[in-house]
Amino acid sequence: MPTVPSPTPSVHLRVPTDEDALAWHRVFDDPEVMEFHGGRSAEFSVYEELTARQRRHDAELGHCLWTVLDDAGEVLGFTGAQPWPHGSFGPVGEIEIGWRLGRAAWGHGYATAAARTTLERLRDAGVREVVAMINERNERSLAVARRLGMRQAETYTTPVSRLTAYCFRLEL
Repeated sequence: MPTVPSPTPSVHLRVPTDEDALAWHRVFDDPEVMEFHGGRSAEFSVYEELTARQRRHDAELGHCLWTVLDDAGEVLGFTGAQPWPHGSFGPVGEIEIGWRLGRAAWGHGYATAAARTTLERLRDAGVREVVAMINERNERSLAVARRLGMRQAETYTTPVSRLTAYCFRLEL
């Protein structure tokens, strides 16, 4: 008997609001969520700056890291795309797609659904290619990149932590 794929969950994306800084801080306040992002929770001020920067990206570029919401309006995390934020290593000058969800949203297909919506928006905005930098041990994110049809292209060693990151690429 063939397996029936589970339905893709419904997600909604919005430009992050001031209030989303607090929501992101809350849903990411978990060592497991932050394992590949420094290993510990960031200060609230980090999310205030991040959401403000994403509003600027949206206004200037037409894309950003959008807040991901479920059908009930609950903030699950973010997904979207922004210019690669590091000038000293990695895919400098490229547009990076990314996603981060709170642990309660893991394993339900939200990251893939939200990333697919992001890819549609980026195509509509005229973006021709995206990259995703993913820690070699981050199996969940590696699986999302593969489900999106991204191909592993390069390998980088991060300058400070000396960790290995794979750079995935996808032509739009």
